[in-house]
Amino acid sequence: MAANHGLITRRQALAAGLDLETIHTHVKSGAWTAVRRGVYAETAYVQSITLPTDRQRLRDRAACAAITVPFLRSHDTAALELDMPILLPKKPQTHVTRAPVVGSHNKWGVKHHLAPYLDVQVAQANGFDVLGLARTAVDIAREHGRPYGVVAVDSARRMGVPLSELQEVLDHMEHWPYRRQAQEAIDLSYAGSESIGETLTRDVLEELGLSDIETQFEISDGIRTARFDLRVGRHIFEFDGRSKYVATADGGLALRSVDEVLAEEKDRQDWAHGFHLGMSRVRWHDLFGRERTFLKPRLNREYLATCRAFGTDISDLERFRVRRPRAA
Repeated sequence: MAANHGLITRRQALAAGLDLETIHTHVKSGAWTAVRRGVYAETAYVQSITLPTDRQRLRDRAACAAITVPFLRSHDTAALELDMPILLPKKPQTHVTRAPVVGSHNKWGVKHHLAPYLDVQVAQANGFDVLGLARTAVDIAREHGRPYGVVAVDSARRMGVPLSELQEVLDHMEHWPYRRQAQEAIDLSYAGSESIGETLTRDVLEELGLSDIETQFEISDGIRTARFDLRVGRHIFEFDGRSKYVATADGGLALRSVDEVLAEEKDRQDWAHGFHLGMSRVRWHDLFGRERTFLKPRLNREYLATCRAFGTDISDLERFRVRRPRAA
């Protein structure tokens, strides 16, 4: 199990000297959990995994352990091994790609993509053969469309993949299904996006018809410097991820108490208002389902209120701007 990311198949257990009765006893007693039929892990290990992406990675590894034909991990499955931040669909699947035939089919919860790939598109991650960052981002965009594809492409760019490489991958898919979805994701991507939540917030602004969206807008008065997620005109849109309120000891980003973090945020917002900048705040749950239907008109109202109060021109802020190199 230690050599196989916490998993063992029935075949491996039998080869190691266990018999079927012993395997069944481990499962019946609760010591082992069947992650997938014929693939097991220690129950304590399974219970220790709490993040949805980590749970999906475990299910993917269990599914892949049962595949007996040559394959590469691809799409969402490759992204999780590459530590590429992605937005999982409501019903995630394990994805593998096989060559050289073309097509795809689903079998026992695994989607087999029978598609060609170039040797340069193959990478290694955690000891597995996977399709690399650029190919994975484009495949996710073709498979799931918006906003999943935009999130994946933004993540790939944040991890150092240039826009030209993503476009080159897509150019090799001239007659592939859903190519247009991938092109849209590339066209809508921004090099400056720093999180999934920021990408999804920007997607809402795109749906509202707002243009000239700037990521990572940074200003300084010589004493204080602050960077904001998104700017349109004189209005700032900030995504408030939960991690900024969780202590580092618990896996978050907060170095101080929640009260201190909130006080600092208010001071920062008041400071921004001093430059005649309006601000909207977006939380994770605002971006989905019923809450999203409330979010869009709220953001539009707040943006228009700023436009009425301060206009849209920011030429007066040029001397306060901090400009940093951007990724390609």
